Amino acid sequence: MCGFIGIYAPDGEDVLPDIYEGLISVQHRGQDAAGIVTFDQTFHVKKGFGLVRDVFKEKNVVRLKGHLGVGHVRYPTVGTGTGEDAQPFLFRYPLGVAMAHNGNVTNMAELEGGFFKDRRLHMESSCDLEAILAVFTEAMTQSRDRSALAAAEEVFAAVASVFEMVKGAYSVAGVLSDEGLFAFRDPLGIKPCIVGVREDEGGQAWAVASESVALEINGFEAVRDLHAGEAVFIGPDREPVYKIIGTQSHRPCIFELVYFARPDSRLDDISVYATRVRFGETLAEQWRESGHPLPDVVMAVPDSARDAAVTMARTLGVPYREGLVKNRYIGRTFIMPSQAARKSSIHRKLNTIRAEFQGRRVCLVDDSIVRGNTGARIVQMARDAGAREVYMAITSPPLAHPCPYGIDMATRSELVAGHRDVEGVRQEIGADILVYLERDRMVSAAREGNPAIEGFCTGCFTGSYPTGDVSEEMLAAIEDERVCSRATARGN
Repeated sequence: MCGFIGIYAPDGEDVLPDIYEGLISVQHRGQDAAGIVTFDQTFHVKKGFGLVRDVFKEKNVVRLKGHLGVGHVRYPTVGTGTGEDAQPFLFRYPLGVAMAHNGNVTNMAELEGGFFKDRRLHMESSCDLEAILAVFTEAMTQSRDRSALAAAEEVFAAVASVFEMVKGAYSVAGVLSDEGLFAFRDPLGIKPCIVGVREDEGGQAWAVASESVALEINGFEAVRDLHAGEAVFIGPDREPVYKIIGTQSHRPCIFELVYFARPDSRLDDISVYATRVRFGETLAEQWRESGHPLPDVVMAVPDSARDAAVTMARTLGVPYREGLVKNRYIGRTFIMPSQAARKSSIHRKLNTIRAEFQGRRVCLVDDSIVRGNTGARIVQMARDAGAREVYMAITSPPLAHPCPYGIDMATRSELVAGHRDVEGVRQEIGADILVYLERDRMVSAAREGNPAIEGFCTGCFTGSYPTGDVSEEMLAAIEDERVCSRATARGN
């Protein structure tokens, strides 16, 4: 899970302020590192560890000039990463290309042992974007050697090479030096990418981003999401050219709607907020059908579950209360790189309003349970605050399988539901009642926002991965890599 935004503004405008604001708006997608590349006769680069506000200071951004650029916020899929892993990546030769991505390449070992080895290339980072950029750039160079194709056709031919050689789930935004802006989305459309336009005094400005909110806060009007397997190129005439290159059944990641995306975003023309409201309604219906006693109050585990919790309370006909207060200066524990850091941040992240718990049967609503650290701690906090009984309602099914597509939610051995049934998870976190939203209900609630989406990637819930190339050996290799990387990050 990462976030990006690319912008092509009219000549004479600087894209830096808008890229910066766009990255701030998708900061929730990555807190490890940030970077921006702009182009104005030459490329200008600034990347670093930390939040956007910490990486970019006035003294080092005044040189980021140009009307063409791309920015990125990084969430490390494996460990904490190194400075070489911060995006965007840039090749200045044999042609100028800067690129950022969201997702994960599943056949990296094959590419390193084949594509890179055959060309005597050595990876300078541990980031899989380097493979995408290398394949793309080679294909672009070959097309320019062979013929005088239009820039859009060169880009589309290069994307076709990427789709042929690079497997996994990824969306990409990039710029060609002094030529234009491009973006593409994997053949299953697992990772999101949306296109927007804005009328400026000097002409049209175009943008691509991971979420619509990054466009809207900069005054861009969302034009449309890229389709599965589709690419777009916007050249000097500012006329976008779209082409579907390699497509299969569209399977966007449903966890974007459950947890990742901001509620004010739209993904594949689905309102994130409205979907979470439907999750709450459906969860309330499921609660009633289960025969469980009604709680005295419903509370949200802030923040992504709040919309569902409010709706669940209203549907059940019980009061909604704010009982947990979040320290907003603590990052998402989900994307903390080590277990010790996660446990420490949980203690600092939430506090209770004791009067809302005392003597009550409290239903806490959360979007998911990953490792169980937060769930167990919150249940205990509720008891310590005087709750008579503590129930938990989750707006997604049990997370029982790892994600090979760029979400480091945990290895299977770390997932609390990876080797426990619902009763086992309930006992592990200490709740009196635990209810997960059933998968079919979750999918139906999501599809209601856009019935044209026939299905979603639900691999983290089912273990069935839509790319069809995820083997047990691959998952084991990913798990080993993550364990080793985390050990290295701790200095072991």
